[in-house]
Amino acid sequence: MSEFVYAFGAGKADGDGSLKELLGGKGANLAEMTSIGLPVPPGFTLTTAVCQSYYANNQAYPDGLSDEVTTALKNLEQLMGKGFGDSQNPLLVSVRSGAPASMPGMMDTVLNLGMNDETIQGVIRQSDDPRFAYDSYRRFIQMYATVVKGMNGETFARILSQKKDDRGVELDTELCADDLQQLVGEFKLGYKENQGEDFPEDPLQQLWGAIGAVFGSWMTPRAVTYRKLHSIPGDWGTAVNVQGMVFGNMGDDCATGVAFTRDPATGENYFYGEYLVNAQGEDVVAGIRTPQPINRAKHKEGDLPSMEEVLPDSYAQLVEIRSILERHYKDMQDIEFTIEKGKLYMLQTRTGKRTAHAAIRIAVDMVVEGLITDKEAVLRVDPEQLDQLLHPSLDPRAEKQIIAKGLPASPGAASGQVVFNADEAEEQTRLKKKVILVRMETSPDDIHGMHAAQGILTARGGMTSHAAVVARGMGKCCVSGCDDIKVDYEKQQLKLRSGLIIKPGDTITLDGSSGEVMLGIVPKIQPEVRGDFAVFMRMTDKYRRLKVRTNSDTPHDSKVARDFGAEGIGLCRTEHMFFEGDRIQAMREMILAHDLEGRKRALAKILPMQKGDFSGIFREMKGLPVTIRLLDPPLHEFLPQNDDDVSELANAVGIRFSEVKEHVEQLHEFNPMLGHRGCRLGITYPEVYDMQVQAIMEAACELVKNQGFTIVPEIMIPLIGHVNELKILRANAVKVADRVCQDYGIEIDYLIGTMIELPRAALTADAIANEADFFSFGTNDLTQTTYGLSRDDAGRFLPDYIERGVLKSDPFVALDQRGVGELVKIGFEGGRRTRPDLKVGICGEHGGEPSSVIFCHNIGLDYVSCSPYRVPIARLAAARAALLEA
Repeated sequence: MSEFVYAFGAGKADGDGSLKELLGGKGANLAEMTSIGLPVPPGFTLTTAVCQSYYANNQAYPDGLSDEVTTALKNLEQLMGKGFGDSQNPLLVSVRSGAPASMPGMMDTVLNLGMNDETIQGVIRQSDDPRFAYDSYRRFIQMYATVVKGMNGETFARILSQKKDDRGVELDTELCADDLQQLVGEFKLGYKENQGEDFPEDPLQQLWGAIGAVFGSWMTPRAVTYRKLHSIPGDWGTAVNVQGMVFGNMGDDCATGVAFTRDPATGENYFYGEYLVNAQGEDVVAGIRTPQPINRAKHKEGDLPSMEEVLPDSYAQLVEIRSILERHYKDMQDIEFTIEKGKLYMLQTRTGKRTAHAAIRIAVDMVVEGLITDKEAVLRVDPEQLDQLLHPSLDPRAEKQIIAKGLPASPGAASGQVVFNADEAEEQTRLKKKVILVRMETSPDDIHGMHAAQGILTARGGMTSHAAVVARGMGKCCVSGCDDIKVDYEKQQLKLRSGLIIKPGDTITLDGSSGEVMLGIVPKIQPEVRGDFAVFMRMTDKYRRLKVRTNSDTPHDSKVARDFGAEGIGLCRTEHMFFEGDRIQAMREMILAHDLEGRKRALAKILPMQKGDFSGIFREMKGLPVTIRLLDPPLHEFLPQNDDDVSELANAVGIRFSEVKEHVEQLHEFNPMLGHRGCRLGITYPEVYDMQVQAIMEAACELVKNQGFTIVPEIMIPLIGHVNELKILRANAVKVADRVCQDYGIEIDYLIGTMIELPRAALTADAIANEADFFSFGTNDLTQTTYGLSRDDAGRFLPDYIERGVLKSDPFVALDQRGVGELVKIGFEGGRRTRPDLKVGICGEHGGEPSSVIFCHNIGLDYVSCSPYRVPIARLAAARAALLEA
């Protein structure tokens, strides 16, 4: 076997589907399909090792590669019965990328390679069709020029458009052989004018140019952006697949298409795809012509004829291959095929990109069908993908002004201001504006704008177009192929069939499930865990050890989280309760008071409000644990900062403006994150924590005594750095809690613990555990204090750190397991040594990030806590952690 080149063809292959890291996904699957007897045009794959060597050695190929390619090319000539560069019986090839992870549309492809002014005569003899031959030649010139030489495709689009205008036709297929022969000459002239040299005639020069272009496309900005968005390592590299050409553009008994073995938007067990008669593959995905459905199952009046009707024999064979592929791979497949003179060929299969809705349904259905086990179903769905299911959809009762309708390419709902290019979408998003990216059709160069936008609207393209496939992979709402709109980039406007003009900044709403485009913002409704989603989540819970709680400060959020499967509250931030209405006024009175009595009078106003808050949360979380963090932020955050607000406060509390101003200035801190906050406030002003503990315990006692609740309040003291802080504050809390229980004449259990969010606390956790019933790691602040970073300011430079490889990911998004994680582990182990029954969890935002959840499972924590809408994500991540461990 060759070191760098793996061949496949005639039922035999050097590789197989297990070699994706070496052969790339496409090459591995071509080898696999060949081995199981499917009709695959023969070819060979240059491995990812070549790409890695190419970039490691200043874009030079490894020794021996040229000889291996020559040998593989001779083998391909024998299998195809044609000669590469032979003017009588020429072999033409395609050159395609194929990374280990699917990156649809991000890298380059060249078709019909090997054509020149001599071999075209052989192609004419082979096909007996001059029109087909010249059509293939002009396509090759255009692809080679744009992909290999980097020319602007508009150069050729203008020449083609002018030719169609001159002939009075609309479609490429209406041009005759003479027209296309003239186009070849005009394309070559355009190439020479741009490049200063003739178009290359040597097929080997063409081949190596295309191979280099595909390897080069691995580092294009669009590919780099895609890898970042999907966490694909940059050092993997891409493979290059050289394959004998088969032609879908040789006449009406020829076709090309793209299909999914199940609906990638909904997951329905329905053969879903599009094809074009007398076309090449790029025509389907580029949106140049309107594609036709492959079957009649969902045929609507006015639809173009399906492949099932036009090419019934090939369709029947494709249906059988669909079944073979699903049984073999045990997953939904994304396939590409070509039909040449009535013979079907498979050009690709890969695991299909799908929406979260589809992922869940496919996983559940395949368990029912016996294709996979429920364990495999749980491992198959990416936890982050669930985020798509946990956001609002359009309210069906809302009034809406529908202005256009296209194809429902990717489900969901999105509203935003219209922008017409990807850079603008990214810029407006950076300015905190929500945008809808509107394009004639998207291209791989739009990837950054698609990621930034709330949704995507295109005038052209089908359900398998670039916009549709990429949007589904991102979980973005998308409406494609919207014939009701005309996009005018020059005038920066969107013109509707009705005559309505939409300009940049105007707001529209997209419904990716129906294909509707609406004017303005349409109200949305909250998601629910039901149907297949509920079934799937029950599957995950069978394997999960780690409990999942939520971070919630209100009864409403508590209910949302419980509906999503939260098993309690891991963090209730009490400071959020102080900023509403009369509360902020009472809080400010407390801060401005000159003595203890004045502070107590102000706190007495807040007490019943706090008790009401806690009572509401306890009700929603009936029977589940609730951890309530006592006041954490510094006091200056509750006071106004500008003079108008200071003056208003002075008038309200009846003191001089200068006195309030002086108090504000006294509370100012140079570094409030490390200042007078958390337990330090409790030490200085114990009456504040006393009031909060009283409110917690009164709310609990009333529900236990009057309504029979079972409640074990968990009182959490923040920012402990020294055991003596906790010793003092615990004693205070116990005294207040016991007094309340005595006043109500009942006994209830309660826990007092602390938030571990300082390195010193983690390092001395064995001592702190003597005073704590539980630990909760506040990984947001622990990350700040470990790195010496301000989370509010780090966003200015952390992207550069990630871009330059200093950090693999933002440590505020995914837990830094080597640094911050090590402190968590030290703190956990130290606490458990002192108190083996110590309850331990985390409550930072990391509690809903999959890799962080897996870390928490692996070191043995009891629970994670996250925002309500991340609860299902954490549940799935915890289940996967348990299964991967087993």
